[in-house]
Amino acid sequence: MQDKLPLRVGIVILMAAAVSFASNHVAARIAFDHGASIASGVLARASGTALLLLVLMRLQGVALAVPRGLLAPALGAGVLVAIQSYCLYSAVSMIPVALALLVFQTSPMLYLLLAWASGREKPHWSALAAMLVALAGLALALDIRIGGFGARWAQVGAGVLWACGAAVAYAFVYYINGYALKALDGRLRTFAMTAVTASIALVIGGAVGALDAPRDGTGWAALALLTVFYCIAMTVTFMVLPRLSSASGTVALNFEPIALLGLAWLVLGQAVSPLQIAGAFLTVGAIAWLGIAKK
Repeated sequence: MQDKLPLRVGIVILMAAAVSFASNHVAARIAFDHGASIASGVLARASGTALLLLVLMRLQGVALAVPRGLLAPALGAGVLVAIQSYCLYSAVSMIPVALALLVFQTSPMLYLLLAWASGREKPHWSALAAMLVALAGLALALDIRIGGFGARWAQVGAGVLWACGAAVAYAFVYYINGYALKALDGRLRTFAMTAVTASIALVIGGAVGALDAPRDGTGWAALALLTVFYCIAMTVTFMVLPRLSSASGTVALNFEPIALLGLAWLVLGQAVSPLQIAGAFLTVGAIAWLGIAKK
């Protein structure tokens, strides 16, 4: 049995993992700006993660067999992750990366609404209040105002819709993981989903000629880095979460959009206004509140 980590240490490590997750999106935007296609980015990240998890499971003695009764939901979750990955990377390629991720962060709210609608959980007012605060913060972060809605939507609308698609797809992934695949080891579950995602990206992307390679060294480096950053973050998360005595430490992963605001400004020159930053903090704080309340 692994020794437990002090909560403060675990939070610091998970915040570092959140920075690594954020770095993957910055690298993805650079790769797309230098010729890589969305499908190539999805394939690189999914295949790299699947291979890493395969090695980890072999080293840790985790059985690779998925019970027959769980094959269908595991396959379905993999298809949804492929959709989510493509949608989110499409959003990242169109609008400031931090804004794309903030919209995607609404997926826990959508999952909770889905659980309420299906009767799995009972609605409660505190969660509704957190959702309203998060949406108000998101409107500030996106700089959407009633007077200039049309002009602003013309700038960010397509990217926001892609990010919304990613959020909806991932809400269903949360649902399947929480109720249909709960008994499956988290590493095996994630391996199955990323392996399916990589297969879909390879087969469909190859069939329609969408696996475009970067056109220069910068693009290739970014494509490699998006995979490395994501794999590092996934590995750290899997190693640390089981060693935390409190599930509330997972809230540290909500630091990702905040880290992305800084990284996007430093690396990509994507600056946002103070009001948008305040909106981002409001959204992230409300979603963290929702997560703590649910636990």
